[in-house]
Amino acid sequence: MANARASDGARPDAFTVLADPVRRRLIEVLAAGGEQPAGELTRIASAEFGIGQPAGSMQLRVLRDSGFCEVRRDGARRLYRLRPDALAAVRAWLAGLHREWSQPLDALATEVARGKRERRRGTPGAERPGRQAG
Repeated sequence: MANARASDGARPDAFTVLADPVRRRLIEVLAAGGEQPAGELTRIASAEFGIGQPAGSMQLRVLRDSGFCEVRRDGARRLYRLRPDALAAVRAWLAGLHREWSQPLDALATEVARGKRERRRGTPGAERPGRQAG
């Protein structure tokens, strides 16, 4: 398991946090079900990943310390919820990739469609490379 706690006390980045499958699963649970008690989250981690309660609690602490989750007390329970801006850094990174790749992919899709159209019409020179007519 990668250590998500920075040795200099700085927050781990979003990708370090998301690198761990247990933390990704806990984020999925919180995103789908809203606020959840710590006990339920550690039970899920234990059932699905075979880790003990202390390891599950450590994963919750990483999520809290990294800013992915907020915790509030309700009597003796600690309730975790995903912060609305938790995935902002990931979204920004993905948006950058989308901008970078969307135009070339759109151009490729246009060329593929043009080639299919030409083959259907029987346009000369539209045969697939390496194939001979006949």
